Amino acid sequence: MRRVGLALLVVLALSTAAGGQELDQVVAGVEATYGKINDLRADFSQASYNKSLGQDIKAEGVVYIRKGGKMRWDYKSPSPQQIVSDGASIWVYTPELNQVNKGSAPKALAGPAGSFLAGLGRLRDEFSVRFLNPANKVDASGRPVLDLTPKNPTPLLTRLVLTVDPKDYVVRQAVIYDQFQNTVTMTFSKVSINTGLADSLFVFNPPAGAAVVPLDPSR
Repeated sequence: MRRVGLALLVVLALSTAAGGQELDQVVAGVEATYGKINDLRADFSQASYNKSLGQDIKAEGVVYIRKGGKMRWDYKSPSPQQIVSDGASIWVYTPELNQVNKGSAPKALAGPAGSFLAGLGRLRDEFSVRFLNPANKVDASGRPVLDLTPKNPTPLLTRLVLTVDPKDYVVRQAVIYDQFQNTVTMTFSKVSINTGLADSLFVFNPPAGAAVVPLDPSR
């Protein structure tokens, strides 16, 4: 169930040369870009680091997000799993357990952590924002790196570091910190925006014989 909380966080949780951009310009670019996004599809790779155990767990898959609380995370490895929300209900299907966890999408997606498109469309409302390294505002690829502190932190989200493409202001990497300084690093590629994702992507019907149990997204 750990993946559920991570996916919801990430569901916050996507010009000129970046080195010449000031903080206000980058923030305004991100807000303007995500304010206009109705849907988004991307491949993702995920690395979850447990600080106390010194353990790093990797995963990858495809994510589909649409405004209105609709999303679909299809994990391909290390084991298949689906997380689907139609805006009213959210389902987590784990094939190896033949189990479906179901919960309320508005409850599970409450706050900036649960609304990726809306949350990034109003960064200043939800976070205190600065460059990760004010002396060197970009990474080795020339992408601005923002360090965000939630104005209302939760145990699962105390800090968020975003790496932004300077050409379109789409988030290419997000690093999420929890209260214990564990991190989840999400890297996005093959990002497609406003392609008109089908409603069917956000519909889930439990497989015959699968056990359906209540969802606890904090697990």
